[in-house]
Amino acid sequence: MSRVTRGTKARRRRKRLLKLASGYRGTRSRLYNTARGAVWKGLQYAYRDRKVKKRDFRKLWIARINAGARLHGLSYSTLMGGLKKANVGLDRRALADLAVNDPAGFEAVTKLAR
Repeated sequence: MSRVTRGTKARRRRKRLLKLASGYRGTRSRLYNTARGAVWKGLQYAYRDRKVKKRDFRKLWIARINAGARLHGLSYSTLMGGLKKANVGLDRRALADLAVNDPAGFEAVTKLAR
Protein backbone atom coordinates (compact mmCIF):
# COMPACT_ATOMS: atom_id res chain seq x y z
CA MET A 1 0.00 0.00 0.00
CA SER A 2 1.27 3.47 -0.83
CA ARG A 3 0.98 6.38 1.56
CA VAL A 4 -1.32 9.34 0.96
CA THR A 5 0.48 12.70 0.91
CA ARG A 6 -2.61 14.97 0.70
CA GLY A 7 -0.49 17.29 -1.46
CA THR A 8 -2.98 18.93 -3.80
CA LYS A 9 -5.84 19.22 -1.29
CA ALA A 10 -3.65 20.76 1.41
CA ARG A 11 -1.91 23.10 -1.02
CA ARG A 12 -5.25 24.27 -2.42
CA ARG A 13 -6.58 24.96 1.08
CA ARG A 14 -3.44 26.85 2.11
CA LYS A 15 -3.33 28.85 -1.11
CA ARG A 16 -6.95 29.91 -0.63
CA LEU A 17 -6.22 31.09 2.91
CA LEU A 18 -3.02 32.93 1.92
CA LYS A 19 -4.96 34.67 -0.85
CA LEU A 20 -7.39 35.97 1.79
CA ALA A 21 -4.37 37.23 3.76
CA SER A 22 -2.83 39.12 0.83
CA GLY A 23 -2.34 42.75 1.79
CA TYR A 24 -1.57 41.93 5.42
CA ARG A 25 1.84 43.08 6.71
CA GLY A 26 4.89 40.90 7.21
CA THR A 27 4.50 37.22 8.06
CA ARG A 28 0.73 37.61 8.40
CA SER A 29 0.57 37.45 4.59
CA ARG A 30 3.30 34.83 4.09
CA LEU A 31 3.33 32.15 6.80
CA TYR A 32 0.35 29.82 6.85
CA ASN A 33 -0.20 29.55 10.62
CA THR A 34 0.18 33.27 11.25
CA ALA A 35 -1.99 34.10 8.27
CA ARG A 36 -4.67 31.67 9.42
CA GLY A 37 -5.02 33.46 12.77
CA ALA A 38 -5.06 36.88 11.10
CA VAL A 39 -7.68 35.85 8.54
CA TRP A 40 -9.95 34.29 11.18
CA LYS A 41 -9.70 37.42 13.29
CA GLY A 42 -10.36 39.59 10.24
CA LEU A 43 -13.46 37.58 9.36
CA GLN A 44 -14.70 37.92 12.96
CA TYR A 45 -14.25 41.70 12.80
CA ALA A 46 -16.01 41.83 9.43
CA TYR A 47 -19.02 39.89 10.77
CA ARG A 48 -19.23 42.02 13.91
CA ASP A 49 -18.76 45.32 12.13
CA ARG A 50 -21.49 44.65 9.60
CA LYS A 51 -23.81 44.90 12.60
CA VAL A 52 -21.93 47.85 14.18
CA LYS A 53 -22.14 49.81 10.91
CA LYS A 54 -25.94 49.85 11.17
CA ARG A 55 -25.70 51.24 14.73
CA ASP A 56 -23.13 53.86 13.74
CA PHE A 57 -25.18 55.15 10.82
CA ARG A 58 -28.32 55.36 12.95
CA LYS A 59 -26.37 57.42 15.53
CA LEU A 60 -25.12 59.73 12.78
CA TRP A 61 -28.62 60.22 11.34
CA ILE A 62 -30.07 61.00 14.78
CA ALA A 63 -27.32 63.57 15.44
CA ARG A 64 -28.01 65.28 12.10
CA ILE A 65 -31.79 65.30 12.60
CA ASN A 66 -31.34 66.70 16.12
CA ALA A 67 -29.07 69.49 14.85
CA GLY A 68 -31.58 70.39 12.14
CA ALA A 69 -34.50 70.28 14.58
CA ARG A 70 -32.74 72.56 17.08
CA LEU A 71 -32.28 75.19 14.34
CA HIS A 72 -36.09 75.30 14.16
CA GLY A 73 -36.66 75.35 17.92
CA LEU A 74 -37.53 71.67 18.38
CA SER A 75 -35.75 68.84 20.12
CA TYR A 76 -35.18 65.52 18.38
CA SER A 77 -37.76 63.69 20.49
CA THR A 78 -40.50 66.29 19.98
CA LEU A 79 -39.80 66.32 16.23
CA MET A 80 -40.00 62.52 15.96
CA GLY A 81 -43.09 62.35 18.19
CA GLY A 82 -44.81 65.05 16.13
CA LEU A 83 -43.99 63.27 12.87
CA LYS A 84 -45.39 60.03 14.27
CA LYS A 85 -48.65 61.77 15.25
CA ALA A 86 -48.84 63.43 11.82
CA ASN A 87 -48.37 60.02 10.15
CA VAL A 88 -45.27 61.15 8.24
CA GLY A 89 -43.56 57.99 6.99
CA LEU A 90 -40.02 59.33 6.54
CA ASP A 91 -37.28 57.25 8.09
CA ARG A 92 -34.25 58.66 9.89
CA ARG A 93 -32.00 58.19 6.88
CA ALA A 94 -34.28 60.32 4.66
CA LEU A 95 -34.78 62.93 7.40
CA ALA A 96 -31.04 63.25 7.95
CA ASP A 97 -30.50 63.68 4.21
CA LEU A 98 -33.16 66.42 4.16
CA ALA A 99 -31.59 68.16 7.15
CA VAL A 100 -28.18 68.30 5.45
CA ASN A 101 -29.03 68.82 1.78
CA ASP A 102 -32.46 70.50 1.70
CA PRO A 103 -32.95 72.89 4.65
CA ALA A 104 -36.17 74.32 3.16
CA GLY A 105 -37.70 70.86 2.84
CA PHE A 106 -36.63 69.99 6.37
CA GLU A 107 -38.25 73.19 7.64
CA ALA A 108 -41.52 72.12 6.01
CA VAL A 109 -41.23 68.77 7.79
CA THR A 110 -40.66 70.51 11.16
CA LYS A 111 -43.81 72.59 10.55
CA LEU A 112 -45.74 69.34 10.05
CA ALA A 113 -44.33 68.01 13.32
CA ARG A 114 -45.52 71.05 15.28
